[in-house]
This record gives sequence, C-alpha cells and structure tokens, in this order.
Amino acid sequence: MAALERIATEIMAYYRALDEGATQRHHFRHADEEGGLWYIEAVPDRSELIVVKQAELTSAGQLHRYSWEHLEDEHGGLTDQAIDPERDPLEPIPAGEFQRVWSR
Repeated sequence: MAALERIATEIMAYYRALDEGATQRHHFRHADEEGGLWYIEAVPDRSELIVVKQAELTSAGQLHRYSWEHLEDEHGGLTDQAIDPERDPLEPIPAGEFQRVWSR
C-alpha cells in the first residue's frame, strides 16, 4: 500500500473510531459569509472537540456532507481542526436539528 493510501486509511479509521465510540456528542451551526449554513457534530477526544460529521447547506440549497465515510470531494471536506465553542463562531443546536439536515 502506498504511503498516501495508508495515511488516508489511518485518518478514516481515526474518525470512524471516534464516531462509533462516542458517548457524548455536541452539535453546532455556523453561518458563513456567502449565506450558507454549516452543521457540525463533534465528540470529545483528548480534551478537544473533534468534528466527526459536517454538513454544508449552501445558499443555493445544495447539501454537502462529510464524515469518515466521505472525507472530501470537489466541494470541500471534513475539517481536520479541533473546534473551540468558546472562540469559534458556533451556535449550539439540538441534536434533532443536526439530524434533520444530515438525513436530508
């Protein structure tokens, strides 16, 4: 297996393990400058909140979803940065709101 393939497999395995093993989940929404809405599901890992699912609902109504099952595409990808609700412009939302967008 080539080095890049191995790294991609390890990254996917990391996010999958976080998602499947999570006992606590946090949900947020963020509006971007173009009028799109970002929906985020994050789980704690080593004192940080790691995004395991991310959905972008563009101002044109397109939905792009990212998780360990689909890390990236030509529109974007799952963030690899931990989030900090104290510093990042995120609005906490109920899990049901996240799920409604995610399962659209």
